Parts: sequence; C-alpha cells; structure tokens
Amino acid sequence: MRALDVLGTGPLATVQDLGRPGLAALGVGQSGAADPAALRLANRLVGNPEDAAALEVTSGGLEVRGRGGLYVALAGAACPMTADGRELAPYAPVWLPDGATLHLGAPARGLRSYLAVRGGIDVPAVLGSRATDTLAGLGPAPLRAGDRLPVGVPSGAMPGVDLAPVASPGDGEVRLRVVLGPRADWFTDAARDVLVAAPYEVTADSNRVGMRLAGAVLERARTEELPSEGMVCGALQVPPSGQPTLFLADHPVTGGYPVIATVVTADVGLAAQARPGQLLRFVLANH
Repeated sequence: MRALDVLGTGPLATVQDLGRPGLAALGVGQSGAADPAALRLANRLVGNPEDAAALEVTSGGLEVRGRGGLYVALAGAACPMTADGRELAPYAPVWLPDGATLHLGAPARGLRSYLAVRGGIDVPAVLGSRATDTLAGLGPAPLRAGDRLPVGVPSGAMPGVDLAPVASPGDGEVRLRVVLGPRADWFTDAARDVLVAAPYEVTADSNRVGMRLAGAVLERARTEELPSEGMVCGALQVPPSGQPTLFLADHPVTGGYPVIATVVTADVGLAAQARPGQLLRFVLANH
C-alpha cells in the first residue's frame, strides 16, 4: 500500500488542493492552498496534475513515514528536510524509501511549505475537492498523529527536473498590488492615501482565514451599517477599529464591513507566506 503515516504535525498541517471554485452562491468558499503557486510547483516536480492534493505545512514540524516507496517534493517555504536523518533538497523530486521517516524542520523564511507526493494524497473528496476548509469544517480534518493518508496512482510521467530554480519566500517587506474597491467610497480620501503610504505589520492573530494587520487607521467617510455582501480572497476588509484584515484561502463568503481594496490574485500567495512581524506594503496595480 502506498501511503503516508502521520507521526507529527507541527503547529498545523492540512490536506490542500486548488479548492472548490464556483460554489460561493451556495455558501461554500473556495478554500484550497493558501499559496497556490507553491502547491502547483510541488505537484509538477513529481509529475502530478497541478491540482492534485498535497500537504500544506505551517511553520514546519511535520513528520511522516512513507509506505511503498514514494517520490516527494517540497515547495513554498524552504525548510530543513530529512529522511531517516539524510538531508534532502527542497524544490526537487526526492525518493522516500519504503518505511523511511521524513521530517520537516522550521523554515528560516516564509510560513507555509507544500509537500507533494507522486500520485497525490487520495483522501475522499468533498464537493469535488480534497481541501481542508478550516472555517467551514469541510474536507478532511487537520492532520493528527496516527492518521494514514493513502496515495493515489501516478497519472503522468516524471518531469525530468533535478532542481527547480526558484527562490524561497523572503523575510523583508512584501509588496502587494491592490485594486481599490469595491467600497473605497466608504472611506475618506485621506484613508485611501494612507493605505498605500506606509506598510502594515502582520500580527500574530492571523491564520488561513485572514491576516489581521496593524498600522495607520483607515478612517471611514460613512458610518452607517453595510448589509452583508460577497467577499473574495485578497479582500482588505476594515472593521470599526480601522485596522484592515486581509482575507486568505478560508475566508467567509460574505461580510458586513466595507472592503477598501482587494489584493490582486497573483499576489495573495505572497501575503500567505508572510510571518507575524513582517511588513506588507500595498501599491496600486498598474502604478
């Protein structure tokens, strides 16, 4: 049997693919990998379809034992990776022998690492996806020691790549492109200027649902209540405190606070790799 036996999980480890798009009208969010580009890369390195299910590991600490002999690859936040004490390289397909124990240490930079296994994690799909939605409770539960994760049958050829020439997420200021709206008119002109004038700090009160940010207060021009309306990944929602929250993969499908701006889809994964204490700088797209 080809499988991964979970021995330890670190702070949080979940099964993720590219999520459940197109179901928001039914109250179901997309969820999926917080850094989709990293998930896609990890899958390509072992010859999987880009949307195959893999493991998203937050701050390292995952320990699994391979069953049946498996090719695996790590992308996203690079972290020390060993198999029975033997060092393995990230961003490369590596062989995990039958019975070998794979351990991921804490990444020096970045937050979320993606471990793909050739054949994909073959847990049951829910509404067409194997993703764990931590807000809605859909999909498989977050991993626990003692779990056994079946691995599917490979469907494509290995890519013939020894090492992907990509950089690990940085630890400096993260630049994110934004488009103003859809409720930018609920804020003063000064607030719209403030949003892009100085960076915001990622607080420790952040998770897959969203990142609470600390920085200059964004002052509202309108104070009445806003009826709940649809939310998207990357939305910068502003509660009465004036401190924005950046919605990530497991965000709610509706919300009642105004959204001053939205991070462009291509940059949301960069935000998802930022650690508490890092700075996010918003810049207007096409500027």
